[in-house]
Amino acid sequence: MSTVFDNRPCELGEGPLWHPERQQLFWFDIVGKRLLTRTGDQQQSWDFPEHVSAAGWIDHDTLLIASETGLWRFELPTGKKTLVTPLEADNPVTRSNDGRADPWGGFWIGTMGKQAEPGAGAIYRYWRGELRRLVPDVTISNAICFARDRSCAYFCDTRTRHVMRWNLSAKTGWPDGNSTVFLDLRNEGLNPDGAVVDAVGNIWIAQWGVGRVAVYTPEGDFLRAVSFEAAHTSCPAFGGADLTTLFCTTAREGLSVREIETHPANGMTFTRENAGRGQAEHRVIL
Repeated sequence: MSTVFDNRPCELGEGPLWHPERQQLFWFDIVGKRLLTRTGDQQQSWDFPEHVSAAGWIDHDTLLIASETGLWRFELPTGKKTLVTPLEADNPVTRSNDGRADPWGGFWIGTMGKQAEPGAGAIYRYWRGELRRLVPDVTISNAICFARDRSCAYFCDTRTRHVMRWNLSAKTGWPDGNSTVFLDLRNEGLNPDGAVVDAVGNIWIAQWGVGRVAVYTPEGDFLRAVSFEAAHTSCPAFGGADLTTLFCTTAREGLSVREIETHPANGMTFTRENAGRGQAEHRVIL
């Protein structure tokens, strides 16, 4: 049974990050343009002048935050932000969406149209001062995560209902060759959203609209699904002292007033204890 971790409803909750040094969860309300966290019973948030969506950790007090115009160093004690590199800053149509640090200290980030305009977004990697576009013509970038053995990256364009697999260079982490279809969810009508890889290499994928996170083996076989008390599950993350707590952000976007009144937990952030065991998030190296 899932429980509410934080009762602040998000229009579009996304990007949960368990900071391994702080032992603290951070996440975003993209539409609300805010970063949220909590320690114990103490809730905290930071407001931004633009959409923010994903983060990696640089050190104990610093995050790398993706916004609609750039990647930023963000100092948690002061709220100061410093631009690292522009990200589609000259394109008012798009914003950042899903992103995650890779095992080499790089950071992958996807963009998309603010109204999900077809093909308006892309997927990028930032590493050692270079921001390189990897996948063009993306409608809804999602599911960015990395194999436990560092062999590949996973990603998707939600609209295609395909989760892709891409081999990575062992030395640099840049993609090698062409990506291939890892999961084809079209026949099941499932919409893949954010994803994370656990300690044994299974991939946990939030599936928008069906209130669950589904678990697949590295070979693409379905293992099971973990349900949450919200319709739009958006992204999972493992956390807690032993990384056995599964967190999941959710959204109210697209739900009717009646649906929200009937189930007011929609948009809140949830936990599921002892769901599995994750791995620590990789540090971003700038």
